[in-house]
Amino acid sequence: MRHRNWIARLMLPAALLGLLGPWPGLPGTRAWAAERPTIRIGYVQSWSSNVASANLVAAVIRERLGYPVQLVSLDPGPMWQGVAQGDLDLSVSAWLPTTHQAYYAKLWTKVINLGPNLYGTRIGLVVPDYVGIDRIDQLNTVKNRLRGRIIGIDPGAGIMMKTQAAIKAYGLDYTLVQSSGAAMAAMLARAERHHRWIVITGWTPHWMWARWKLKYLRDPKGVYGRGGHINTIISTQLPDKAMPVVRFLKRFVWTPGQMNQVMMMVRKGMSPAAAARKWLQRHPREVADWVPASAHMQSGAPGSGRSP
Repeated sequence: MRHRNWIARLMLPAALLGLLGPWPGLPGTRAWAAERPTIRIGYVQSWSSNVASANLVAAVIRERLGYPVQLVSLDPGPMWQGVAQGDLDLSVSAWLPTTHQAYYAKLWTKVINLGPNLYGTRIGLVVPDYVGIDRIDQLNTVKNRLRGRIIGIDPGAGIMMKTQAAIKAYGLDYTLVQSSGAAMAAMLARAERHHRWIVITGWTPHWMWARWKLKYLRDPKGVYGRGGHINTIISTQLPDKAMPVVRFLKRFVWTPGQMNQVMMMVRKGMSPAAAARKWLQRHPREVADWVPASAHMQSGAPGSGRSP
């Protein structure tokens, strides 16, 4: 009960994001939304990829299926717990099979895994391409140049657990510094500006790959795995609560390049919600694949010809 109350407090400000007005040109969305249950989406605010996918899915559910949406920002652990306990309806931010392996191993019987919504992910230790090493097992030889620090992100992130395992596996004399995705990117930007050496916990997809020339350090021991995918997980109650949403989520798949387009719009100053709407307006074919006309009919959404 204590955990549920904590999530409920986080939901209050997030609800303001989810109850924004209807999509321009689609009048009446608010009226449809009032007749449907609110869909609660968990995501990690400090991960730009999660921000992009959560806002895109929220825009489709809100504007094409007519459900109100709450975006709930959490750390990865509470996000998984929230879906497993039914406090959240879904997340499109499950990095598998490696990064969120521990969460899935613990909770797989309490969530429904709808499979990948994006293929081609990768995690590992990343350096600017001017840094003169190529493998993780070379890090100790350049400890002074890197000040003995690996710049990390949120303490609950799977990549942080993998990096602790890498430090042990390779016998690295380094300290893993906790920060956030935004703080890590800021430190990388400062290092690039002054051509200083830095090593970070990095992942793909991320806008930083389009901004700078970077490279993964090779991982001979395979601590970080061989790449993977981002899955959609839903609560066991969601099929009874909103089957049109489940049908959409089963069809929702996009690419790292498409996700990068949303992330770069946000990076250039657009709000995540506005960037998601703009992307959807520019990609009607993808939206039609995810939410075919038959789904509009079932949900009473725009274009159905039915009264809500």
